[in-house]
Amino acid sequence: MFNLKGKTILVTGGTGSFGKKFISTILQQDIKKVIVFSRDELKQYEMAQEFTDSRIRFFIGDVRDKDRLYRAFDGVDIVIHAAAMKHVGACEYNPFEAVKTNIHGAQNIIEAAIDRGVEKVIALSTDKAASPLNLYGATKLASDKLFVAANSYAGDKNTGFSVVRYGNVVGSRGSVVPFFKKIKSSGIVPITDDRMTRFWITLDQGVQFVLDSLERMRGGEIFVPKIPSMKVLDLAKAIAPECEIEIVGIRPGEKIHEAMITEDDARQTIEFDTYFVIQPEFPWWTEAYTESGKALPEGFKYTSDVNIDWLTVEQLRSLAEGM
Repeated sequence: MFNLKGKTILVTGGTGSFGKKFISTILQQDIKKVIVFSRDELKQYEMAQEFTDSRIRFFIGDVRDKDRLYRAFDGVDIVIHAAAMKHVGACEYNPFEAVKTNIHGAQNIIEAAIDRGVEKVIALSTDKAASPLNLYGATKLASDKLFVAANSYAGDKNTGFSVVRYGNVVGSRGSVVPFFKKIKSSGIVPITDDRMTRFWITLDQGVQFVLDSLERMRGGEIFVPKIPSMKVLDLAKAIAPECEIEIVGIRPGEKIHEAMITEDDARQTIEFDTYFVIQPEFPWWTEAYTESGKALPEGFKYTSDVNIDWLTVEQLRSLAEGM
């Protein structure tokens, strides 16, 4: 794990599920300060009641506002960029807003970080960014490419940028688990397609992977954890075994299966025991990982339907009960 002793860390979207778990975790280290950067004053107020540590600062702002980011990044060593428009449906019906937040916001983060002398930036991505079908995935793919290319843009400055890409987070806001729990009293649980599969990761695992990636990063990588897949039908059975399953049809922008590494990405990817590293295709990248990792075979892809690791109904029920 990256040693954060004496560091000032800023988390965009810091009042979200990931941000709160990440902040509670790093407060166990001897950090100097952590800044919660978000635009929702109510969520900041509520979080301030829960987190009373004197090392926390709350900063109202929007990643669309570059001037505000310049002010917030003053004296910051590490930035974790978790702010985004994440809801697939909301992005489909508000496309310009998704572009402003997820793409223009990424550019603002990059420019503010370089100019303010931030040491490291990790941007959180999503499996929907690999071979995207919906606008959310497309904006996050653009964001990923911006953060990778930012290592060239930084020139002789010391700021490094990397990306962490993973799947659905168990227990996060907007997760299907609380929705299934809420609706099961009706006796019917709707799912869009009984073939649907998804990658799953817990909040604790996601936070730990980001901290590990802070340690490993050299700037330009997309880090992908090896995590299990699950069938949405199995999840419905785990949470509401007594309910009737209703197939309601795939929603706009929704895939049957998700991908984290496409066949094209795989040619630039190095595999390790518990994660993959998608290396940047830039002349400054020296393929420094090849000595400790291994190249992937031709035709490899990492998708939720061909994964070798699967969660059973019992495991899914245990995870859901723990929320």
